[in-house]
Amino acid sequence: MDAVELHWHEHAVTRQEREQLNGHKGCVVWLTGLSACGKSTIANLIDHKLHARGVRSFVLDGDNVRHGLNASPEILRKDHSEAFAQRFGLGFSPEDREENIRRVGAVAKLFCEAGLIAITAFISPYRADRDRVRASLAPGDFIEVYVNTPLEICEQRDPKGLYKKARAGLLKGFTGIDDPYEPPLRPELVLEGAVYPPEQLADQVILYLESTGKIPPARKN
Repeated sequence: MDAVELHWHEHAVTRQEREQLNGHKGCVVWLTGLSACGKSTIANLIDHKLHARGVRSFVLDGDNVRHGLNASPEILRKDHSEAFAQRFGLGFSPEDREENIRRVGAVAKLFCEAGLIAITAFISPYRADRDRVRASLAPGDFIEVYVNTPLEICEQRDPKGLYKKARAGLLKGFTGIDDPYEPPLRPELVLEGAVYPPEQLADQVILYLESTGKIPPARKN
């Protein structure tokens, strides 16, 4: 099919009808920050807390997505040709990082329009990439959450040993070491990852969702 023959098809069930059925609004909670800042831990805690309240949510995690939708050429070579792997696989060059975030943003938007809360946990180091995802969504749908954990704390944690490899020159283009991280300028929420435990940081996000009317207040016992 030629690109000029593509048309956007409206759904028979509207987003508003889906949200009414769910009992809450859809949105994208976009956690960004350095590797080992706590993004994935916080994202899963948010997801768990929302699920316990009957809120429909799903976590898109950086590592998990790179095993499928945004797989590297090395992973794709296992089941596909070299040409396919090189064409569609994503590494960690600036261009591949941009495409990684573009794809994730498109998926998160679909979740949002289905009336779900998409929670993403990606370093997403470049401000322009995050801003493009924001621009693709309706006003208020993109909630940028900056997990502000200092580099030295992230290096101390280093659960995967990535900082150690980067410092030794074994890992090139690593964010925070030899590739830049651009903090958000006006995020909806800043979480101080070196000050509060993940449980409290997740609660801060839940409170924000309540205060903005994305989810109803917790029921009092």
